[in-house]
Amino acid sequence: MSRLILTAAQVFDGTQMLPDHAVVIEGGEITAVLPSAEAPAAERQALQGTLAPGLIDLQVNGGAGMMLDGSATPETIATICATHARLGGTGILPTLITDTPTATSAVIAAGIAAATACTPGFLGLHLEGPHLDPRRQGAHDPSLIRPMSEADLAELCAAAAQLPALMLTLAPASVTPAQIAALTHAGAVVSLGHTEATYAEANAATQAGAACVTHLFNAMSQLGNREPGLVGAVLSGHLHAGIIADGLHVHPASLRTALAARQDGLFLVSDAMAVAGTDLTEFTLGNRRILRQNGRLTLADGTLAGADLSLPQAIRLLITQLHIAPARALAMATSIPARLIRSPAGTLRAGRPADLVHLTPDWALQTVWQNGVKIPQN
Repeated sequence: MSRLILTAAQVFDGTQMLPDHAVVIEGGEITAVLPSAEAPAAERQALQGTLAPGLIDLQVNGGAGMMLDGSATPETIATICATHARLGGTGILPTLITDTPTATSAVIAAGIAAATACTPGFLGLHLEGPHLDPRRQGAHDPSLIRPMSEADLAELCAAAAQLPALMLTLAPASVTPAQIAALTHAGAVVSLGHTEATYAEANAATQAGAACVTHLFNAMSQLGNREPGLVGAVLSGHLHAGIIADGLHVHPASLRTALAARQDGLFLVSDAMAVAGTDLTEFTLGNRRILRQNGRLTLADGTLAGADLSLPQAIRLLITQLHIAPARALAMATSIPARLIRSPAGTLRAGRPADLVHLTPDWALQTVWQNGVKIPQN
Protein backbone atom coordinates (compact mmCIF):
# COMPACT_ATOMS: atom_id res chain seq x y z
CA MET A 1 0.00 0.00 0.00
CA SER A 2 1.54 3.31 -1.08
CA ARG A 3 2.05 6.00 1.52
CA LEU A 4 2.14 9.76 1.02
CA ILE A 5 3.18 12.21 3.75
CA LEU A 6 2.43 15.87 3.18
CA THR A 7 3.86 18.49 5.52
CA ALA A 8 3.05 22.18 5.58
CA ALA A 9 3.71 25.28 7.64
CA GLN A 10 0.08 25.04 8.68
CA VAL A 11 -2.60 22.39 8.35
CA PHE A 12 -6.25 23.29 8.77
CA ASP A 13 -8.11 20.20 9.99
CA GLY A 14 -11.62 21.62 9.54
CA THR A 15 -11.68 23.20 12.99
CA GLN A 16 -8.32 24.74 13.77
CA MET A 17 -4.95 25.65 12.29
CA LEU A 18 -2.19 23.25 13.27
CA PRO A 19 1.29 24.77 12.82
CA ASP A 20 4.01 22.65 11.20
CA HIS A 21 1.93 19.49 10.82
CA ALA A 22 1.81 16.50 8.52
CA VAL A 23 -1.00 14.51 6.92
CA VAL A 24 -0.28 10.82 6.36
CA ILE A 25 -2.18 9.14 3.50
CA GLU A 26 -2.34 5.43 2.76
CA GLY A 27 -4.60 3.65 0.30
CA GLY A 28 -6.61 6.79 -0.42
CA GLU A 29 -7.39 7.43 3.25
CA ILE A 30 -5.96 9.72 5.90
CA THR A 31 -4.24 7.58 8.52
CA ALA A 32 -2.86 10.36 10.73
CA VAL A 33 -2.59 14.11 11.26
CA LEU A 34 0.40 14.79 13.46
CA PRO A 35 3.28 17.22 14.09
CA SER A 36 5.78 17.15 11.25
CA ALA A 37 8.57 16.12 13.62
CA GLU A 38 6.74 12.85 14.29
CA ALA A 39 6.39 11.91 10.61
CA PRO A 40 9.04 9.74 8.90
CA ALA A 41 11.57 12.20 7.47
CA ALA A 42 12.44 10.14 4.40
CA GLU A 43 8.90 10.07 3.06
CA ARG A 44 7.87 13.66 3.59
CA GLN A 45 6.76 15.99 0.82
CA ALA A 46 7.23 19.51 2.18
CA LEU A 47 4.79 22.17 0.95
CA GLN A 48 4.79 25.93 1.31
CA GLY A 49 1.52 27.44 2.50
CA THR A 50 -1.55 25.66 3.88
CA LEU A 51 -3.03 22.19 3.63
CA ALA A 52 -6.79 21.97 4.14
CA PRO A 53 -9.64 19.55 3.55
CA GLY A 54 -11.02 19.36 0.04
CA LEU A 55 -13.56 22.16 -0.41
CA ILE A 56 -17.31 21.59 -0.15
CA ASP A 57 -19.63 23.48 -2.51
CA LEU A 58 -23.39 23.16 -1.98
CA GLN A 59 -24.43 25.20 -5.03
CA VAL A 60 -22.91 24.14 -8.35
CA ASN A 61 -25.15 24.65 -11.37
CA GLY A 62 -22.70 23.36 -13.95
CA GLY A 63 -19.20 23.20 -15.33
CA ALA A 64 -17.14 21.90 -18.26
CA GLY A 65 -19.49 23.70 -20.66
CA MET A 66 -22.66 22.01 -19.40
CA MET A 67 -25.47 22.81 -16.99
CA LEU A 68 -27.29 20.33 -14.80
CA ASP A 69 -30.65 20.06 -16.57
CA GLY A 70 -33.26 17.59 -17.77
CA SER A 71 -30.77 15.90 -20.09
CA ALA A 72 -28.56 14.93 -17.14
CA THR A 73 -27.08 11.45 -16.91
CA PRO A 74 -24.80 9.94 -14.28
CA GLU A 75 -21.96 10.74 -16.71
CA THR A 76 -23.02 14.42 -16.77
CA ILE A 77 -22.86 14.53 -13.00
CA ALA A 78 -19.47 12.78 -12.99
CA THR A 79 -18.08 15.34 -15.46
CA ILE A 80 -19.33 18.30 -13.41
CA CYS A 81 -17.90 16.76 -10.24
CA ALA A 82 -14.52 16.12 -11.89
CA THR A 83 -14.38 19.68 -13.23
CA HIS A 84 -14.98 21.18 -9.81
CA ALA A 85 -12.50 18.84 -8.17
CA ARG A 86 -9.81 20.43 -10.35
CA LEU A 87 -10.99 23.79 -8.99
CA GLY A 88 -10.69 22.59 -5.39
CA GLY A 89 -14.28 21.45 -4.84
CA THR A 90 -13.74 17.78 -4.06
CA GLY A 91 -17.29 17.45 -2.71
CA ILE A 92 -20.26 19.18 -4.35
CA LEU A 93 -24.02 19.29 -4.69
CA PRO A 94 -24.79 19.60 -8.42
CA THR A 95 -27.69 22.04 -8.59
CA LEU A 96 -30.76 22.12 -10.82
CA ILE A 97 -32.18 25.58 -11.44
CA THR A 98 -35.98 25.89 -11.76
CA ASP A 99 -37.16 23.54 -14.50
CA THR A 100 -40.08 21.34 -15.55
CA PRO A 101 -41.38 18.40 -13.50
CA THR A 102 -39.95 16.05 -16.14
CA ALA A 103 -36.51 17.64 -15.87
CA THR A 104 -36.61 17.47 -12.09
CA SER A 105 -37.46 13.77 -12.18
CA ALA A 106 -34.67 13.10 -14.68
CA VAL A 107 -32.08 14.87 -12.52
CA ILE A 108 -33.20 13.00 -9.41
CA ALA A 109 -32.87 9.69 -11.27
CA ALA A 110 -29.41 10.64 -12.53
CA GLY A 111 -28.38 11.67 -9.03
CA ILE A 112 -29.52 8.40 -7.50
CA ALA A 113 -27.57 6.51 -10.19
CA ALA A 114 -24.48 8.67 -9.54
CA ALA A 115 -24.72 7.89 -5.83
CA THR A 116 -25.08 4.18 -6.52
CA ALA A 117 -21.96 4.36 -8.70
CA CYS A 118 -20.06 6.11 -5.88
CA THR A 119 -19.18 8.98 -8.22
CA PRO A 120 -16.13 10.81 -6.81
CA GLY A 121 -17.09 14.18 -5.36
CA PHE A 122 -20.85 13.63 -5.54
CA LEU A 123 -22.41 14.50 -2.17
CA GLY A 124 -26.02 14.73 -3.35
CA LEU A 125 -28.28 17.15 -5.20
CA HIS A 126 -29.48 20.71 -4.72
CA LEU A 127 -32.82 21.57 -6.35
CA GLU A 128 -33.07 25.36 -6.51
CA GLY A 129 -36.74 25.71 -7.39
CA PRO A 130 -39.21 25.48 -8.99
CA HIS A 131 -41.16 26.21 -5.79
CA LEU A 132 -40.03 29.83 -5.49
CA ASP A 133 -41.57 33.29 -5.32
CA PRO A 134 -41.99 34.92 -8.76
CA ARG A 135 -41.49 38.30 -7.12
CA ARG A 136 -37.86 37.27 -6.57
CA GLN A 137 -37.25 35.18 -9.69
CA GLY A 138 -33.71 36.41 -10.37
CA ALA A 139 -32.39 34.55 -13.42
CA HIS A 140 -34.95 31.73 -13.04
CA ASP A 141 -37.59 31.30 -15.74
CA PRO A 142 -40.79 32.76 -14.21
CA SER A 143 -43.00 30.56 -16.40
CA LEU A 144 -41.65 27.47 -14.60
CA ILE A 145 -42.06 28.71 -11.01
CA ARG A 146 -45.02 27.02 -9.31
CA PRO A 147 -46.44 25.99 -5.92
CA MET A 148 -45.54 22.58 -4.53
CA SER A 149 -48.15 19.88 -5.12
CA GLU A 150 -48.66 16.72 -3.11
CA ALA A 151 -47.11 14.75 -5.99
CA ASP A 152 -44.03 17.00 -5.83
CA LEU A 153 -43.82 16.47 -2.09
CA ALA A 154 -44.00 12.69 -2.42
CA GLU A 155 -41.30 12.64 -5.10
CA LEU A 156 -38.96 14.86 -3.07
CA CYS A 157 -39.43 12.87 0.12
CA ALA A 158 -38.62 9.68 -1.77
CA ALA A 159 -35.55 11.30 -3.32
CA ALA A 160 -34.28 12.42 0.08
CA ALA A 161 -34.33 8.80 1.21
CA GLN A 162 -32.25 7.65 -1.77
CA LEU A 163 -29.64 10.40 -2.10
CA PRO A 164 -26.63 11.04 0.17
CA ALA A 165 -28.03 14.56 0.66
CA LEU A 166 -30.86 16.58 -0.85
CA MET A 167 -30.97 20.35 -0.47
CA LEU A 168 -34.12 22.17 -1.59
CA THR A 169 -34.36 25.92 -2.14
CA LEU A 170 -37.99 26.90 -1.49
CA ALA A 171 -40.03 30.04 -0.89
CA PRO A 172 -42.78 30.26 1.75
CA ALA A 173 -45.03 31.70 -0.98
CA SER A 174 -44.99 28.33 -2.78
CA VAL A 175 -44.85 25.82 0.06
CA THR A 176 -46.67 25.32 3.36
CA PRO A 177 -45.11 24.84 6.80
CA ALA A 178 -46.53 21.30 6.76
CA GLN A 179 -44.70 20.55 3.51
CA ILE A 180 -41.46 21.95 4.95
CA ALA A 181 -41.91 19.76 8.02
CA ALA A 182 -42.53 16.67 5.88
CA LEU A 183 -39.44 17.33 3.76
CA THR A 184 -37.30 17.88 6.83
CA HIS A 185 -38.63 14.69 8.44
CA ALA A 186 -37.72 12.83 5.22
CA GLY A 187 -34.11 14.01 5.56
CA ALA A 188 -34.00 16.92 3.09
CA VAL A 189 -32.21 20.15 3.95
CA VAL A 190 -34.73 22.93 3.33
CA SER A 191 -33.21 26.26 2.35
CA LEU A 192 -35.21 29.46 1.95
CA GLY A 193 -34.44 31.50 -1.14
CA HIS A 194 -35.80 33.51 -4.05
CA THR A 195 -38.44 34.85 -1.71
CA GLU A 196 -40.09 38.06 -0.55
CA ALA A 197 -40.81 36.38 2.81
CA THR A 198 -41.40 38.58 5.81
CA TYR A 199 -39.45 38.08 9.01
CA ALA A 200 -42.48 36.32 10.54
CA GLU A 201 -42.88 34.05 7.51
CA ALA A 202 -39.18 33.19 7.61
CA ASN A 203 -39.42 32.32 11.29
CA ALA A 204 -42.51 30.17 10.69
CA ALA A 205 -40.62 28.27 7.99
CA THR A 206 -37.67 27.85 10.35
CA GLN A 207 -39.93 26.48 13.08
CA ALA A 208 -41.29 24.00 10.54
CA GLY A 209 -37.77 22.75 9.82
CA ALA A 210 -36.03 25.06 7.32
CA ALA A 211 -32.35 25.09 8.20
CA CYS A 212 -30.68 27.31 5.65
CA VAL A 213 -30.91 30.30 3.31
CA THR A 214 -29.70 30.29 -0.30
CA HIS A 215 -27.18 32.95 -1.42
CA LEU A 216 -27.69 35.45 1.39
CA PHE A 217 -28.70 38.98 0.28
CA ASN A 218 -29.47 37.88 -3.28
CA ALA A 219 -33.06 37.36 -4.49
CA MET A 220 -34.67 37.85 -1.07
CA SER A 221 -36.40 40.36 1.19
CA GLN A 222 -33.86 42.75 2.67
CA LEU A 223 -33.25 44.11 6.16
CA GLY A 224 -35.45 47.11 6.91
CA ASN A 225 -36.09 49.23 9.95
CA ARG A 226 -39.58 47.83 10.65
CA GLU A 227 -39.54 44.69 8.52
CA PRO A 228 -36.31 42.68 8.96
CA GLY A 229 -37.10 40.36 6.05
CA LEU A 230 -35.22 37.15 5.35
CA VAL A 231 -31.85 38.89 5.66
CA GLY A 232 -32.81 40.04 9.14
CA ALA A 233 -33.91 36.52 10.07
CA VAL A 234 -30.46 35.21 9.15
CA LEU A 235 -28.46 37.96 10.83
CA SER A 236 -30.44 37.75 14.07
CA GLY A 237 -31.03 34.00 14.20
CA HIS A 238 -29.46 30.60 13.72
CA LEU A 239 -30.16 29.70 10.09
CA HIS A 240 -27.20 28.58 8.03
CA ALA A 241 -26.70 30.67 4.90
CA GLY A 242 -24.67 30.27 1.74
CA ILE A 243 -23.03 33.38 0.39
CA ILE A 244 -21.39 34.25 -2.93
CA ALA A 245 -18.17 36.07 -2.03
CA ASP A 246 -17.11 37.35 -5.44
CA GLY A 247 -17.32 41.06 -4.63
CA LEU A 248 -20.21 41.42 -7.10
CA HIS A 249 -23.20 39.56 -5.68
CA VAL A 250 -22.67 41.02 -2.21
CA HIS A 251 -20.98 44.33 -1.48
CA PRO A 252 -17.91 43.85 0.74
CA ALA A 253 -19.50 46.09 3.41
CA SER A 254 -22.62 43.89 3.50
CA LEU A 255 -20.49 40.76 3.64
CA ARG A 256 -18.43 42.22 6.48
CA THR A 257 -21.64 43.09 8.35
CA ALA A 258 -23.00 39.56 7.98
CA LEU A 259 -19.75 38.02 9.19
CA ALA A 260 -19.71 40.32 12.21
CA ALA A 261 -23.34 39.52 13.05
CA ARG A 262 -22.96 35.76 12.70
CA GLN A 263 -19.92 33.99 14.12
CA ASP A 264 -20.96 30.62 12.73
CA GLY A 265 -23.33 29.18 10.16
CA LEU A 266 -22.34 31.21 7.09
CA PHE A 267 -20.64 29.26 4.33
CA LEU A 268 -19.27 29.90 0.86
CA VAL A 269 -20.85 28.77 -2.40
CA SER A 270 -19.63 29.29 -5.93
CA ASP A 271 -23.04 29.33 -7.68
CA ALA A 272 -20.92 28.17 -10.62
CA MET A 273 -22.41 27.82 -14.08
CA ALA A 274 -21.52 25.97 -17.28
CA VAL A 275 -18.43 28.10 -17.92
CA ALA A 276 -16.63 26.83 -14.79
CA GLY A 277 -13.37 25.18 -15.73
CA THR A 278 -13.52 26.51 -19.30
CA ASP A 279 -12.66 29.63 -21.30
CA LEU A 280 -16.18 29.93 -22.75
CA THR A 281 -17.48 33.49 -23.06
CA GLU A 282 -21.18 32.60 -23.13
CA PHE A 283 -23.67 29.75 -22.82
CA THR A 284 -27.42 29.14 -22.96
CA LEU A 285 -29.68 28.78 -19.93
CA GLY A 286 -33.00 27.42 -21.18
CA ASN A 287 -33.51 29.57 -24.23
CA ARG A 288 -31.69 32.57 -22.79
CA ARG A 289 -28.17 33.67 -23.61
CA ILE A 290 -25.82 34.14 -20.63
CA LEU A 291 -22.81 36.39 -21.18
CA ARG A 292 -19.44 36.07 -19.40
CA GLN A 293 -17.46 39.28 -19.11
CA ASN A 294 -15.10 40.76 -16.51
CA GLY A 295 -15.88 38.09 -13.94
CA ARG A 296 -19.66 38.52 -14.33
CA LEU A 297 -22.34 36.23 -15.74
CA THR A 298 -25.46 38.09 -16.83
CA LEU A 299 -28.61 37.86 -18.87
CA ALA A 300 -28.86 40.28 -21.77
CA ASP A 301 -30.63 42.80 -19.48
CA GLY A 302 -27.75 42.73 -16.98
CA THR A 303 -29.41 40.47 -14.38
CA LEU A 304 -26.76 38.39 -12.61
CA ALA A 305 -27.08 34.75 -13.66
CA GLY A 306 -24.93 32.67 -11.37
CA ALA A 307 -21.30 33.44 -10.65
CA ASP A 308 -17.94 33.12 -12.36
CA LEU A 309 -16.24 32.03 -9.16
CA SER A 310 -14.37 29.18 -7.51
CA LEU A 311 -14.24 28.51 -3.78
CA PRO A 312 -10.47 29.18 -3.55
CA GLN A 313 -11.12 32.62 -5.07
CA ALA A 314 -13.84 33.26 -2.49
CA ILE A 315 -11.55 32.16 0.35
CA ARG A 316 -8.82 34.46 -0.92
CA LEU A 317 -11.21 37.42 -1.04
CA LEU A 318 -12.26 36.87 2.57
CA ILE A 319 -8.69 36.62 3.81
CA THR A 320 -6.93 39.26 1.72
CA GLN A 321 -9.66 41.88 1.27
CA LEU A 322 -11.87 41.50 4.33
CA HIS A 323 -9.08 40.30 6.64
CA ILE A 324 -11.09 37.34 7.93
CA ALA A 325 -9.02 34.86 9.94
CA PRO A 326 -7.83 32.07 7.60
CA ALA A 327 -9.26 29.34 9.85
CA ARG A 328 -12.70 30.91 9.66
CA ALA A 329 -12.56 31.45 5.90
CA LEU A 330 -11.49 27.84 5.35
CA ALA A 331 -14.19 26.49 7.67
CA MET A 332 -16.75 28.35 5.54
CA ALA A 333 -15.73 26.18 2.58
CA THR A 334 -15.17 22.88 4.39
CA SER A 335 -16.57 21.83 7.75
CA ILE A 336 -19.52 24.26 7.98
CA PRO A 337 -21.23 23.25 4.71
CA ALA A 338 -20.35 19.59 5.31
CA ARG A 339 -21.98 19.72 8.73
CA LEU A 340 -25.15 21.24 7.26
CA ILE A 341 -25.69 18.28 4.90
CA ARG A 342 -24.53 15.81 7.55
CA SER A 343 -21.51 14.71 5.52
CA PRO A 344 -18.24 13.43 7.05
CA ALA A 345 -16.33 15.39 4.39
CA GLY A 346 -14.73 18.75 5.11
CA THR A 347 -12.36 17.61 7.86
CA LEU A 348 -8.97 15.94 8.09
CA ARG A 349 -9.32 12.94 10.36
CA ALA A 350 -7.89 9.44 10.42
CA GLY A 351 -10.14 7.11 8.47
CA ARG A 352 -11.56 9.83 6.22
CA PRO A 353 -11.01 9.88 2.44
CA ALA A 354 -7.84 11.79 1.56
CA ASP A 355 -9.44 14.83 -0.09
CA LEU A 356 -7.13 17.82 0.36
CA VAL A 357 -6.22 21.16 -1.15
CA HIS A 358 -2.87 22.91 -1.00
CA LEU A 359 -3.06 26.70 -0.96
CA THR A 360 -0.01 28.89 -1.52
CA PRO A 361 1.10 31.49 1.05
CA ASP A 362 -0.93 34.10 -0.87
CA TRP A 363 -4.00 31.80 -0.82
CA ALA A 364 -4.05 30.64 -4.44
CA LEU A 365 -4.97 27.04 -5.23
CA GLN A 366 -1.85 25.00 -5.93
CA THR A 367 -2.72 21.29 -5.74
CA VAL A 368 -5.75 19.06 -5.17
CA TRP A 369 -5.85 15.44 -4.00
CA GLN A 370 -9.03 13.36 -4.18
CA ASN A 371 -9.02 9.97 -2.50
CA GLY A 372 -5.26 10.40 -2.17
CA VAL A 373 -4.70 10.90 -5.91
CA LYS A 374 -3.23 14.15 -7.16
CA ILE A 375 -5.58 15.77 -9.69
CA PRO A 376 -4.06 17.43 -12.76
CA GLN A 377 -4.94 21.14 -12.83
CA ASN A 378 -5.16 21.41 -16.63
